[in-house]
Amino acid sequence: MREILKTLTDSLKAGRAVVACGLVETRGSTPQKAGAWMLVFADGSQCGTLGGGCVEAEVKQRALESLNGGRPELATFQLDDNYGWDDGLICGGRMLVLVEPLRDTDGLEYFDAFRELIERGEGCAEAVIVEPERQPGTAAGSRVLFSASGEIVGQRRIDDVPAAIGELLPKLSGRPRPATRGGVAFLPVLPRGRLLVVGAGHVGQAVAQLAAQADFDIWVVDDRERYASATRFPTAERIIVGDIGRVLPELEINDRTFAIIVTRGHSHDEEALFHLARRPARYLGMIGSKRKIRLIFDDLLAAGIPAELLDRVHAPLGVDIGSQTVPEIAVSIVAELIAHRNLGRSPLRPTISKAMTTLASQPSCCESTPVSDCSNP
Repeated sequence: MREILKTLTDSLKAGRAVVACGLVETRGSTPQKAGAWMLVFADGSQCGTLGGGCVEAEVKQRALESLNGGRPELATFQLDDNYGWDDGLICGGRMLVLVEPLRDTDGLEYFDAFRELIERGEGCAEAVIVEPERQPGTAAGSRVLFSASGEIVGQRRIDDVPAAIGELLPKLSGRPRPATRGGVAFLPVLPRGRLLVVGAGHVGQAVAQLAAQADFDIWVVDDRERYASATRFPTAERIIVGDIGRVLPELEINDRTFAIIVTRGHSHDEEALFHLARRPARYLGMIGSKRKIRLIFDDLLAAGIPAELLDRVHAPLGVDIGSQTVPEIAVSIVAELIAHRNLGRSPLRPTISKAMTTLASQPSCCESTPVSDCSNP
C-alpha cells in the first residue's frame, strides 16, 4: 500500500494521468480481497494487482478507456464461466471495483493525506459509498478517509458526510476486516507493527528482509558495527549499534512492538531476554535449542523474572516447518509474526510450567526444535 500510494501521489505531482482501481467489496471466493489496489497508466503499465487473469485485464481496459474524459465507476465482476477457462479464475465469487481516473492534480490532496497516514503507520480507514440510496446526499464511489481515532481527514465527491458513516466505522483496535454495512464499504488499514531484531547475524538479516516485505517497520540492535549496517539491513528504519545491556532498557517499546532475540550466543540472548521480559512488547520470541531455552529460563527465574512473563516468550521461535537453512528459518519466524499480528495469536505452545517440565525431559540437540540458533553468527 505504501508503494502504491507513493507512486500515485508522485504521478499526480508530475502531471502524469493515472487510474486508481480499488477492490472495495468481495463476496465468495476471489483471487484478491477488498483493499487491494492497482494503478493503470496511459502507456498500459501498472502498479499493484487485483489478482491477474481476465478480470484484471478487463479492469485495465476499462481504466484505459476512462482516461479519455471518463468518470469514476463501480464495476462488478462475477467470476464464473465468463472469466476463466483460460486462466483458471472460475472462483464463483464477485468483485466490486472502483475505477477512478485522475488527471493533473485531481485527487492529490486526498491521496497525499492517505499516504501520510500510511507512512505514520498508525492505521486508518477508508469508507467508499457503494449504495448511495442508503446514504442520502452521497454518490456511488464517493470516498471518506478516517484517521485511527475516527477523525475525517479527507473526502472526495462528497460535501457533507452523513453522521451514520462515522457511527458505522469499525474500531481499528478490534483489527477489523474489510466489510460493507449501511451501503458503505469500510476498508481498514491496520496499524503497522515494529519489528525489533536483536542480533544482526545471518538469521536476523534474513528475517528483517522478509518482514519488511510483510509490512513491518524494522529496527535492528547489535553491538557489532560490521554486522549492524545499512548495507546488510537496507530496509531498516533504525540501526542501533551498542551494548545490549545499555541499549534495550532505553529503547522505546510499546504494544505495537514485535521483538525477536537472535543474537550470536547464549549469554547475549539471556541478557536481551532479561531486559525485554518486563517490557510491553506485543510479541517476544527467542531463537534456540530446547536445552538453551531451559538453561536461560532457569537463570532468569532465579534472577527474579516471574514465570508468567517467561510464559509469554515464544521459544523456540517460529512455526515448526522443519526449518534447516537460514531462509527457511526466516520464513518460519515471519510466518509466526504474521499470524500473531493478523490473528492475535500464534500456533499453540505450552505454558511455562509445562514447558519447563517438557524441556527438562528433552535432549539438548537443536534438531528437535522448530528453529535453532545453530546457523546464527
